[in-house]
Amino acid sequence: MGSSTAAAYANLRTFPTRLQSVQSSASSSPPYLPLIRPFVSSVKTSLNSTVSLTSSKSRTCYYRSNWKVKSSMAEISSERKEHKKEIFETEEVLSVALAKYTADLSEKFVKERGAFTVVLSGGSLIKSLRKLVEAPYVASIDWAKWYVFWVDERVVPKDHPDSNYKLAYDGFLSKVPIPSGQVYAINDSLPAEGAADDYETCLKHLVNTNVLAVSTASGFPKFDLQLLGMGPDGHVASLFPGHPLVNEKERWVTFIKDSPKPPPERITFTFPVINSSAYIALVVVGAGKSEVVGKALGNEKSSNLLPVQMVSPEDEMIWFLDKEAASKL
Repeated sequence: MGSSTAAAYANLRTFPTRLQSVQSSASSSPPYLPLIRPFVSSVKTSLNSTVSLTSSKSRTCYYRSNWKVKSSMAEISSERKEHKKEIFETEEVLSVALAKYTADLSEKFVKERGAFTVVLSGGSLIKSLRKLVEAPYVASIDWAKWYVFWVDERVVPKDHPDSNYKLAYDGFLSKVPIPSGQVYAINDSLPAEGAADDYETCLKHLVNTNVLAVSTASGFPKFDLQLLGMGPDGHVASLFPGHPLVNEKERWVTFIKDSPKPPPERITFTFPVINSSAYIALVVVGAGKSEVVGKALGNEKSSNLLPVQMVSPEDEMIWFLDKEAASKL
């Protein structure tokens, strides 16, 4: 990484709002790094709420509203929906199909609501998105309508090798013209709890400004598409087997300080937010995950569900598997 690029990463500690656009002071900044939030005293929103953005060092977005989550619908359903699964001969073929699936959904939601809200994860998922930055999609997708979020993030600087933001920027975001003000990274100057609160606050603001839809069933935000991976232990996002966070039903975004996989401090969407999504593509490749795929999609019944078995979006979920990952089915 060049020194100017590293400096740009280090100077940008907050994710943007759509309240006001500002230019980065560093002319050499990569075009898709989040913008620093400007000072705005208060902004009235349509749901009888007020968002205040301060010029303090932490630039925290304070939020109050009349939000009431439909608690009866926030429960994770114990009845699993039938999920589609697509098995591909190689990861290369899988990546071609994933690009078409994503591009088709982008076109659908841009036509229906003028925006496409996409949630990314880390790991090998970003590599599998590589066909989106090639012809025909790099030219045909309406990138200006994309709004990008993360299902989880490690609480590390944005230029750190463990950062999901850095992974996505280097492998995907730097190669497509998504407006920088529509890429929502965490505030990495805050500790884990503060970063989770800040991210949830700004998601609520984006609901109020109609960037994010709301599930009529649950009251949680309804992202158009979440592109998820799965760990070899069956975890999704930073929701790990046996961890109390898998049972969180009220928060939109929460934090973990004892992740069984390093780094230990992370923020993560909760299952009610994940499962309120319209579409989820769960991308799993490699023989190292075949045992968990076999368990998750097999006929064996168990009261101890893996986190990946708890994923159940409102409209459609498709497992994108290469032949090696599906070898135990």
